[in-house]
Formats: sequence, C-alpha cells, structure tokens
Amino acid sequence: MTERIVTVFGGCFSDPSGLNTRLVGDNPEPYYRPAESDGDWHQVEFTHDYAASALHEAAHWCVAGAERRLQPDYGYWYAPDGRSAEQQAEFERVEVKPQALEWIFSVACGMKFRVSADNLDAGLGPSDQFKRDIWQQVQLYCVKGTDTDMNARARQLARALAAAFGTSDPFNPGAYRLEDLG
Repeated sequence: MTERIVTVFGGCFSDPSGLNTRLVGDNPEPYYRPAESDGDWHQVEFTHDYAASALHEAAHWCVAGAERRLQPDYGYWYAPDGRSAEQQAEFERVEVKPQALEWIFSVACGMKFRVSADNLDAGLGPSDQFKRDIWQQVQLYCVKGTDTDMNARARQLARALAAAFGTSDPFNPGAYRLEDLG
C-alpha cells in the first residue's frame, strides 16, 4: 500500500519541470527537506514504511505554501512528545487542516483514519474539540473543495489516490462521520 501511495504522489508532483517533489519512506522521523541545489528533489520524508505517516506528511506538504516549501521542515516549530496542555492546544490548532487532508487521503486509499494527538508521554489524547474541528474542516473541503481553502495539490492527490486505489469520491461529505473519530 505504501509503495502505491509513493508512486501516486510521485506521478502527481515529482516532475522536475513542475513541483519536483518526492515522497520518501524508511526514515526514523518525518521531515521535509527542500532541494539543496538544481537537479535535487524536494523530499517529503515519512516514518519507516507506514502508510498513515506517508499520508500525514503528504498532507503537511499540501498545506504548506510556496515560501514554506523552501524551508527545512517548512520552518515550523515542533515541541516533542510530552507537551504541556497549552502546547498541546497550539498543536491541535495548527494540525486541523493537515489532519483533515490526511483523513480525505485515507478515505481515498480505503484506509481507516486515526486522529493523532502526537503526545503520548503527557497522556493527552486528542480533545473532543480537536476531533470536531477536523470533521468540520473535512466537511468544508468536501463542500467547498474547489474554493481556495483547499489547494489544487491536495485535490489532485486525493483524486489520484482514489483512482489508484479504486475507491469512490473522496469528496463525498457523507463518507466522514464525527463518531468515527472515537
């Protein structure tokens, strides 16, 4: 499954005359590495060979604007596992759109999506508000997917994944239920 995700992403975005970006697995930690010189690819690196990690990192790449995609790891801050409640709230605020896209990509691949609070050491799972915010963002993407809120890269990848995995329309709002987020 992961190889197919990598192949689909590459088919959409690896052309050197286009976005020149590859999705690369088998890494100990996820990371975004912009090209260092002409002839290099930008790399969206995901953890080991985990399909969910590939989709999550692809979602972050889709959310990042052109300027962010020129910076290592998009220039984002990252507080490691063990965040305080305040840091966790900020994490949830900035993770809504990437996790909403990851859910859409997961549905396109026929995979189950799990919300990630990414804070196991602190014992803080995803808040109910975070789950609602993700669900609401998915609904907006499905209903207003052609608006600027969801960029062309995300739409292209979702549709290409659905075609490759033989799934139905990933922009059907009925495919996403809040209660499925646990």
